[in-house]
Amino acid sequence: MPENHQISLPSLKLYKQAPAPWKLEGEGMIMIFKFSKSWVEKHGNLPEHLKGKFKGGLGYVMLVNYHSSPVGPYRELLFIPGKFGPYSKQAITKIYVDAEVSTQNGHVNWGIPKETLPFSWEKKEGIELVQVKDGDKTVFSCEITTGIIPFPISTSLLPIDLHQLWDGVDFFTKPSGNGWGKRCKVKNLEIDPSYFPDFSNQKPLFAVKVDPFKIKFPEATYAI
Repeated sequence: MPENHQISLPSLKLYKQAPAPWKLEGEGMIMIFKFSKSWVEKHGNLPEHLKGKFKGGLGYVMLVNYHSSPVGPYRELLFIPGKFGPYSKQAITKIYVDAEVSTQNGHVNWGIPKETLPFSWEKKEGIELVQVKDGDKTVFSCEITTGIIPFPISTSLLPIDLHQLWDGVDFFTKPSGNGWGKRCKVKNLEIDPSYFPDFSNQKPLFAVKVDPFKIKFPEATYAI
């Protein structure tokens, strides 16, 4: 296994340097899938080093509204197809946030390939409307309705164990968190496949709204 040690990472002009560990709080929606290898290879937005290495496991689509973090509040949309070789760990292959300070720290701290686009997250009459846009283009849009029966949820039930390759460095990170979930439904889904994997023809195993939650992203371990 990789070890914790000092490495030289590319210098970036950061809005605010916020080294790991991070403790975050907020709310979010998780859709859990079991994607096929052929679908992931074609639609999973795989970088070259992951092509042909899909090992299965659970895939996630997450929408997150962080109310607090070391860089302030921000929103996030991410895609995890499942596990990949040679480490049998998950990888985030597409992720947007609406704060550039989160994007830059995500690159340096954990090798997460964040990109920055504006979000809107509106709540009215029991429905949440979430949109990600690039100018006039709708990148992602959906409506979320939430059930009424709460249950505890944690990363022990839905584990996240990441391997990300960024600028020639392998980053290994295992976040941990917990919160309270309710079953939810995602409706009126609109995805631009040139920006984000179009999973609209894939049936989720289930979807859950988690509110509130707390999560910790520890310092990554590295391999060069």
